[in-house]
Amino acid sequence: MVEALESWHMGQVFYAYRTHPWHEQVLSQEALGAWLDLNQAQLSRIESGKPPQDLAKLMRWAHSLRVPADLLWFKLPDTKQAAPTGVVSASDPSEKPAAEPEKASAGILLPVVIHGRTVLVPVDAQTLTANGLGELLNHSADTAATDCVGRDAMSPFNRREFLKSGVAAAAISGLDLDGLHRVAGALDDGRRYLDGSVVAYFGEILEKAKRDDGTLGPKKTLPVMLGLLDAIESQAREVKPQVRRELLAVGAEGAEFVGWLYRDIQQPHAAAFWYDRAMEWAQEADNAAMQGYVLLKKSQMAYDERDALRVLTLAQAAGHGRWQLPVRVRAEVMQQEALGRAMLGDPLDMVRGQLDTAATLLATAPDDPEALGAYFNGHTRMLRDAITLTEAGKPSMAVELFSDVLSTNAMSHRDTGFFNARRAAALALSGEPDEAARVGTNSAAVAHEVKSERTVRVLGDVLQSLERWRGRPAVREFRESLTA
Repeated sequence: MVEALESWHMGQVFYAYRTHPWHEQVLSQEALGAWLDLNQAQLSRIESGKPPQDLAKLMRWAHSLRVPADLLWFKLPDTKQAAPTGVVSASDPSEKPAAEPEKASAGILLPVVIHGRTVLVPVDAQTLTANGLGELLNHSADTAATDCVGRDAMSPFNRREFLKSGVAAAAISGLDLDGLHRVAGALDDGRRYLDGSVVAYFGEILEKAKRDDGTLGPKKTLPVMLGLLDAIESQAREVKPQVRRELLAVGAEGAEFVGWLYRDIQQPHAAAFWYDRAMEWAQEADNAAMQGYVLLKKSQMAYDERDALRVLTLAQAAGHGRWQLPVRVRAEVMQQEALGRAMLGDPLDMVRGQLDTAATLLATAPDDPEALGAYFNGHTRMLRDAITLTEAGKPSMAVELFSDVLSTNAMSHRDTGFFNARRAAALALSGEPDEAARVGTNSAAVAHEVKSERTVRVLGDVLQSLERWRGRPAVREFRESLTA
């Protein structure tokens, strides 16, 4: 397996995994393909063809096979890895091979004693400095040697397991030494050590990933999240029942977020898997509101797939009183139901009536930045109203709403790109080809930067709407920017 992983060819990894003696008999391509959401023909092509380069797929397959993170060749967030001579990084096919390895910039491995054993915990420079241990960074030149030599000495709690648990050095920040001791102890002996403070720390990693997503995009946020969910899933098997429920509550929120990330890179099967996992964990954690919230997210994914009836019925299911949703989420559900009705051609008065009801509900919602659905504010509501009005056949009204909100610069970089794509669609339907193309060109630049395939898909629809104006200079420039 190690040799297969060193080949940087996921097809060879699949073959080595299927034929490994541990299984006692060779696994069929059909069996492994079922685990990876591939059919036999697809798996056969991957095994015998060129190395796959799609980072999202590589990450999903690695997660399904539980491949330790430090054996992967993918470039993970906040890490700098040099590619072997002549080999291109899977995360950026255009990147030139590095001439020699770059020195790590994040902290050192710090020994922490757990049960009388020394555990080496990755600690970042900020934490060391804050605790008066900045002088240890002067010895960072020796860190690489310690890392390699110490791998076996760290067993059973070694660096590979630590990275597999999703709390690599890049993720540890803002903890004092006592906090580091607690996290290391929790991962070493979950039943004894893992308590509410560590669950809260996992929640902090989740919140940081959500903040980073708007700036960095899904393909840089996914590795951290998949690692976090793997840590939660692994530790939930070892803890006391009450702590398990607390862990799974964080896991449900994280799984819902990962579902969104996969939607953003246009991987609907993976998104559906994580939404289902979020629902399962929310049920076990007895979190009724999260269950209703996941139904809302499934309705929104149905809109991505242009399935109008599921948009409506899932939104109606999310609005059931049994979920005890916060007021802010109830407002979002009401607006989503209006979108479904607009797609199905219900009267405009009915659609606008539900939009007005959603606005009234939202105005009564308490201002709690930690609450479920806190992102749904006045600006978000207006942007969603604009999408609904476009579906209802009123693109000109939608253009005004889009322009009003986007001019405030209140959205994240990624969301600005996405809603500008929706604005371009409304402009195209309003018979404004040049402005639609200009807005689309700006949106395409953001979509390429943050790797938002969802935005690219919307822009592809805009380009089709502008086909009759394909000879205009602005439209040609838009087409070139989208296909660059």
